[in-house]
Amino acid sequence: QVQLVESGGGLVQAGGSLRLSCTASGRTSSRKTMAWFRQAPGKERLFVAAIRYSGDITHYTDSVKGRFTISTDNAKNTVYLQMNSLKLEDTAVYYCAADPRQWVVVPGTSPHDYDYWGQGTQVTVSS
Repeated sequence: QVQLVESGGGLVQAGGSLRLSCTASGRTSSRKTMAWFRQAPGKERLFVAAIRYSGDITHYTDSVKGRFTISTDNAKNTVYLQMNSLKLEDTAVYYCAADPRQWVVVPGTSPHDYDYWGQGTQVTVSS
């Protein structure tokens, strides 16, 4: 079993930055892939970024490339999402997810591809 706890959300002005953290507990074999998703009000949950447990490969959705960076500190069992140049459309609840499968070419980008989820943290970008 894996438990995920997100933190770091908040209110920020457009153009600003936030860093989200996801601290994991449980077997590392159950979290070979770690990912961030986001869900805006009334919309479906969408893939943002993923990283392999080894930290050697990352993958991003096109809308955040060049602005967001996913990273991992395995000594702290924590995955980060550094978000820069935030836009109004980045407003959403951000969820951390984990899966025991390690991807080879591209990670799963559907919520159904992930077994474990955190409770979410709200990010609000204001004008």
